[in-house]
Amino acid sequence: MAKFTFIDLFAGCGGLSEGFLSTGKFKSLAHVEWEMPMVESLRNRLVKKWGYSELEAKRDVIHFDIQKTDELLNGNWSEDAIDLYGSTNDSDFCLSGLKGRIGNSSVDIIVGGPPCQAYSIHGRAQDKNGMNDDYRNYLFESFVKIVNAFKPKLFVFENVPGMLSAHPGGVKVTERIYEAFASIGYVIRKPEELGKCIFNALDYHVPQERKRVILIGIPQNSMLKLDDIYSSIDSFAKKGEVLTVRDALGEFPPLYPLSQPKKIGRKNISHTTNPDPSYTQHDARYLSLRDIEVYRRWVTEKLNYISQKEKIDFYFNVTGHHTLYAKYKSLEWDKPSQTVVAHLCKDGHMFIHPDASQARSITIREAATLMTFPMDFDFIGSNAMCYRMIGNAVPVLFAQGIANGIAKVLS
Repeated sequence: MAKFTFIDLFAGCGGLSEGFLSTGKFKSLAHVEWEMPMVESLRNRLVKKWGYSELEAKRDVIHFDIQKTDELLNGNWSEDAIDLYGSTNDSDFCLSGLKGRIGNSSVDIIVGGPPCQAYSIHGRAQDKNGMNDDYRNYLFESFVKIVNAFKPKLFVFENVPGMLSAHPGGVKVTERIYEAFASIGYVIRKPEELGKCIFNALDYHVPQERKRVILIGIPQNSMLKLDDIYSSIDSFAKKGEVLTVRDALGEFPPLYPLSQPKKIGRKNISHTTNPDPSYTQHDARYLSLRDIEVYRRWVTEKLNYISQKEKIDFYFNVTGHHTLYAKYKSLEWDKPSQTVVAHLCKDGHMFIHPDASQARSITIREAATLMTFPMDFDFIGSNAMCYRMIGNAVPVLFAQGIANGIAKVLS
């Protein structure tokens, strides 16, 4: 049976792609991503897992800024674009663009999740202008242009629930998106119905509370029906089979704090080294003695359950700094994780390991496992960048559920 084809936009390190490819029902035609560590991680995965040659992986994972949509689609790059991206892509692409790359191949599906920070409620609360001036509010316009160029049977647009209330420039993002797709002949659910498009990755065997809006779009004259597609995706949920942090991380080798942090070469070490090399990228991030004690106290004294004010006061007493929000939170063995976020690239205060004796935050591999990335998936880049790409990804098993639901309808 022929496989359905897809293009992955805002591909990141490949959570959506991994989920779609793992069903065995899809073939990727191209992935577009502008941050090089993510590009390298995705190319590496296509070679190691999915049988691509290095040349094919470089050809199919396109390193480019999707905001330069016309150049992305049509090639004939400007000198600036060639300087920035030419050496990281094959030379033919600079001339022919994505249209030349796809050629006569039929594109069945376009998938992607534009960066969500501008739509997140927390992000808007933190920004003095409520993210109204953030360019990421309008990245959906590039998504629309690429859908218009390839006319797929359907598209999948993933984002945070905060998108439903975002209104940069005084106009709801949902209304802008609905009208933009309507203008190219595609239908999504109406803005007032988009609350029904919220899924929880927890229902797809992801050990994490992670709610996301999944917008499905189809051509106005399509024989497909949106309700059938959503129902099919829902049919692959495993509701009631909730996985916990213990299910995900319970067998990981423990990493205990040293009596005194030390330095090996240029690297500061605060915890024992990983005793089992089969668990790759499983090294504790460096912590000061103060933070080690804070983390130990937080878990031992069950400080997740004190009031918000007490959490804020606790942070001030520890650091001498004021904050409007709680800064610490621990995972709990017998509950799913809270939503894994890109902020992990800065610190792990909101992801304290549930074992008080380890007094640390989660490792890169633990974060990836909470996102259901396979153990043999390698993340390439600095530790901070690895945490960031994981936090921004779509959980693999969630993506797999979406893919299975779509394949069932298309079949």
